[in-house]
Amino acid sequence: MADVTNSKLLNTDKGIRHPANAFIVLVKTEWNAAIVDELEKGCRDLFKRQGIKKIITVTVPGAFEIPFAIKAYWEKSDKKKKPDAFIALGCVVRGDTPHFDYVCKAVTDGVVQLNVSLPVPTIFGVLTVDNEQQAKERIGGKHGHKGEEAAITALKMISFTKSL
Repeated sequence: MADVTNSKLLNTDKGIRHPANAFIVLVKTEWNAAIVDELEKGCRDLFKRQGIKKIITVTVPGAFEIPFAIKAYWEKSDKKKKPDAFIALGCVVRGDTPHFDYVCKAVTDGVVQLNVSLPVPTIFGVLTVDNEQQAKERIGGKHGHKGEEAAITALKMISFTKSL
């Protein structure tokens, strides 16, 4: 099992350089809104602590629509207003049908495609859990806060991209 104590991710002293002028777009789902809103709050709280001010949120119906929204946002945005990173935020809870598997695979594959086709990173902040309790454990519970982790990852990837 992934455990935040096995990672140096939360060390924000390394890998983040000059992020204050970064522009980040959060793309979140309407499904499982209570959980997803907490993921967004975790992102925004971390960005506030790091001095990031240019953040916008785009809302889509479900996780399946996240990759389309990110690609459309990138293509439609003015050259001077392109984001430095996207963060995909959602929560897919396993049900009684294979729908969970299809949605999880689609959003995962979509984010991978975005990462190899766009010149900016798309961070995967989509929880794929068996039940609501597992989701709650990932928004400030025993598994840390996945919204904050996604925000840190975005800043580190922006720094990496700018260093190339």
